[in-house]
Amino acid sequence: MTDISLYQTSLATQWWLSLDNFMTQGGPVLWGLALVAGLCWLLVIERVLFLGFMFPSAYQSFVLRWQARACPSSWASSVIRDGWLFEAHNQLFRHLNLIKGLVAICPMLGLLGTVTGMITVFDVIGAEGAGEARTMAEGISMATLPTLAGMVIALAGLFAHARLFKACERREAALAKALRVKQ
Repeated sequence: MTDISLYQTSLATQWWLSLDNFMTQGGPVLWGLALVAGLCWLLVIERVLFLGFMFPSAYQSFVLRWQARACPSSWASSVIRDGWLFEAHNQLFRHLNLIKGLVAICPMLGLLGTVTGMITVFDVIGAEGAGEARTMAEGISMATLPTLAGMVIALAGLFAHARLFKACERREAALAKALRVKQ
């Protein structure tokens, strides 16, 4: 591609060509990694939106219903409180285990890419000898890029999961405090 035609293509086209080149160098395992990473980040975004926009109204609803109870110190109120806290816990921690599982899969997919890349290198060595450096370099690239991508995705996912988990724990504790019986 010449310098003039590079300026004439759109930014989206340049981005896609760059992504396609990276994916081609890393082999087919990178597409699987991209799918897992995309699903993981969709779930992270869903959790962030839930915590920021939907849970505050649920929190208010629980608190208002608790304050409207006639006898909050009764056994029945205690059971209802525990049920509401369980419901809130389920809402808050939904998808967090799935996010954690997807994060754990990423390094494994990266290692799968490493193995497939090394198999390519060994096939080249077996068929053409050690003199075919360019094809061996492509196989080594196919071996290292998925590992790198898997580790980067896993590290970012671990950070996001830890932050979400702590945010959910804080909200759950605040709700439990708001729903306790006042003496």
